[in-house]
Amino acid sequence: MLLQIEQIVFAALVFFALIILVAILSSAIRIIPEYQRAVKFRLGRVVGVVGPGLVFIIPIIETIMRYDLRVEVVDVPAQRALTKDNVEVTIDAAIYLRVIDPLKTALTVRNHVPAVAIYAASTLRDVVGMVDLDTLLTHRDEIAKRIASIVDEHVTPWGVKVSAVAIKDIKLPDVLLRAMASQAEAERVRRAKITLASAEYEASKIYLEAAERYSQNPTAVQLRMIDALIEIAREHNLIIVTPPTMEYVALPLAISRREQQR
Repeated sequence: MLLQIEQIVFAALVFFALIILVAILSSAIRIIPEYQRAVKFRLGRVVGVVGPGLVFIIPIIETIMRYDLRVEVVDVPAQRALTKDNVEVTIDAAIYLRVIDPLKTALTVRNHVPAVAIYAASTLRDVVGMVDLDTLLTHRDEIAKRIASIVDEHVTPWGVKVSAVAIKDIKLPDVLLRAMASQAEAERVRRAKITLASAEYEASKIYLEAAERYSQNPTAVQLRMIDALIEIAREHNLIIVTPPTMEYVALPLAISRREQQR
């Protein structure tokens, strides 16, 4: 009986030892994906960057901090700013960043994503304040590149790379939008009047050349008159009154006789 109790106690101890061993192994083994890196600390001191693959740590003594190396898209909160010509605008933007040096990121910045987003928002307001509204609307890509360059220069010591800044939307006051619409409409009217005046000018030159040619041959003038009357006569609901002169009567008769002789 005593032997059976000892066997049961031994089996229980072995079982609990296996459970403790499995728990230790599960906490000691880490799998780092290809797109991640981990910074290992031993008793608070940096050991180095590990991964990807299977990583072993000593429980309680060692810890790791994981960092994703892929590009992250961070939305910058809508920023209200004044342009150089004192126009208030609201700008929505996004910033593309990634960690290039996990060791620097772990040692220099506590949470790199909000830190970069806040600095990008401040830089966005500063850059917008240095340009006027027309430049902001027409050179959006250049302004975004300037913001990305300034932010990247500041966050590079953190081990973070800013690849691009995208300005998604620029919201203008309603009063300014109506003024811009009126200006665009006035510009379209101006272009239409210039086009019409140019057409009239070109037509007047052609009419002048035609008049000079007709003046050299009176018969051509009469033929043109007959052609115009024929065009008018196609409208059956019209009454055409022509001058009762022999010139307009004799010419069609002469033309008809010539056709009959042929």
